[in-house]
Amino acid sequence: MQRKKSAIITARMTPGIKDLIQHQAKQAGMTVTDYIITCALGKEIVRVDGLDEILAEVKAQGRNLNQLTTLANMGRIQILRSDDLIDSYADLCQKLLRISREVQ
Repeated sequence: MQRKKSAIITARMTPGIKDLIQHQAKQAGMTVTDYIITCALGKEIVRVDGLDEILAEVKAQGRNLNQLTTLANMGRIQILRSDDLIDSYADLCQKLLRISREVQ
């Protein structure tokens, strides 16, 4: 359960430093608050590029599987050629494995 963020820390800096922090937070895919907290607590920030495409593929495969399941439950399909679906899923798993190895 997340707690409400109610405490405030004020920091003074040059506009250039502020812009740099905002840019780095954006590059990390984080809010400025989360980025500053992560940096201040000494946690490692790992940015993994390429996940947007994989997420889109996972969503597409999920929609396809849902549609096929619905049609099967309705009795509208009898035979399913799953070769393409299995190949796509195997490719997706290989991409996730490569990314996982890069992050570790």
